[in-house]
Amino acid sequence: MNISKPQRVLRLPQVMEKSGLRRDSVYRGAREGWFPKPVKLTERASGWLETEIDTWLEQRAAKRAADGAQ
Repeated sequence: MNISKPQRVLRLPQVMEKSGLRRDSVYRGAREGWFPKPVKLTERASGWLETEIDTWLEQRAAKRAADGAQ
């Protein structure tokens, strides 16, 4: 049986707190492709999947570790 963890959606203030990025950097990163894109929830609301933010942070930490190992 495959029981998956339910997806949690983070709103912008939570994304900013978790990532350490400011609003303009979050949206610029999503637009330029180096940060996860938001998911449209309603006509006027969007959010980010927490798993995608966590993966982005893990990749940044792994890159730092790899750069330090050289």
